Amino acid sequence: MSEGGQLQNYSVDQLGGFVVMVLGAVASLLLVVWQSKCHCKMNLCYIFQCERRPPSEEEMKSLQDQVQAKKDEQEKKDKDKKDDLEKQKSVEKLIPPEPEKINLDDQL
Repeated sequence: MSEGGQLQNYSVDQLGGFVVMVLGAVASLLLVVWQSKCHCKMNLCYIFQCERRPPSEEEMKSLQDQVQAKKDEQEKKDKDKKDDLEKQKSVEKLIPPEPEKINLDDQL
């Protein structure tokens, strides 16, 4: 007669790692479902119910407008920075550098 195997004694930190991995897997699955653009209805043990619908045409248009506004704002900031750098370089060209001072006592 063969005896069955015995499980090892696991420590608390190994059990904690297992729980974290399982919860992470469940959370990532829920994240994929939540961010999907399909129509779905979520029910979490009759405590939390949510219905997810894809964005309408009006919502998509407003999102595109927001993205375009952000791009325009970023381009304006980049242009302002470039103009400031050019002004700074032109001012540096107008101011001559100080002549190098030579100490004649060191040469003797």
